[in-house]
Amino acid sequence: MIAAYIRVSSKSQNLATQRDALQRAAKARGDRISSWYSERVSTRNERPELNRLKEDIRGGRFAKVYVYRLDRLSRGGICETVNLVTTFREQGCLVESISDGFSLAGPAADVVLAVLAWAAQMERAAIQDRVASARKRVEAAGGSWGRPRRVTAEIEERIVSMRRKKQSLRYIATELDLPLSTVHAAVMRLQ
Repeated sequence: MIAAYIRVSSKSQNLATQRDALQRAAKARGDRISSWYSERVSTRNERPELNRLKEDIRGGRFAKVYVYRLDRLSRGGICETVNLVTTFREQGCLVESISDGFSLAGPAADVVLAVLAWAAQMERAAIQDRVASARKRVEAAGGSWGRPRRVTAEIEERIVSMRRKKQSLRYIATELDLPLSTVHAAVMRLQ
């Protein structure tokens, strides 16, 4: 049996592109993907679908797993990526990456794997550098980093006024069309 693992890093990204590409690649190679493992999560977070795939491979369920790119499995560095692919191989499961442009089978597979894992690690480092630079630039210009605050000074005044009138947090949240947690945080901040 054949599996596919797809992952995007954020909720706003779409899994459809990877899914379509894997279906087309598998069909062109005469394969039929029987099980899909997909998640919307950064590599820094826990990945339950990848863990489930590992368990199924350990159980001998799959002979091959398709991935869009090797960095979809791991950006944790060369060791983590090589260990993951090696573990899959030892369990009798070949990893088929369709967008990296290299086969992970044959005598040169370990060299290709190491280079691809290194490239994924460098990409992750570059992303972190770009984010850090952007944050410094925004903060140096007097801006703030992150989501804009939902509670403006005007809304804070209304919250204080309503609390003075002994209104409940739930009532305030409903009246101001704010999440209860946002109102609670504002009240705690203003005390």
